[in-house]
Amino acid sequence: MGFFWTLLTHLHALAGPSVMLLYPLYASVRAIESPSKLDDEQWLAYWILYSFLTLMEMVAAPVLSWIPIWYQLKVAFVAWLVLPQFRGASFIYERFVREQLRKYDKAMGKGHRISPGKKNKFVDFVSPKAGEHEAY
Repeated sequence: MGFFWTLLTHLHALAGPSVMLLYPLYASVRAIESPSKLDDEQWLAYWILYSFLTLMEMVAAPVLSWIPIWYQLKVAFVAWLVLPQFRGASFIYERFVREQLRKYDKAMGKGHRISPGKKNKFVDFVSPKAGEHEAY
């Protein structure tokens, strides 16, 4: 029974990195290679939210250290973000992040749309010109 209990208590050491990093990495690579844009959005949204969660966790580390089940809650939340049955990352992005970006753009008088005749200097700068593509 002692070995089984030790295994259960240390299972989060494997579950966390697997759920938070290994599976999303694998799924992101597959999404890039697939023709569908839907999975690209899911994984871009996941990495945005995971980065934000990690930054907030770093800032709030002194407070979170007092919550005994913080890591388990984090793994459960990230599993909800990651699992294709729930598509939590897309849901959070669509419902909250996108809305905040739209409010910010309206408040600042900006829009992400560029009129067809108007050139974007940054896009022109970073886009390779004809004949500049290199094979890697």
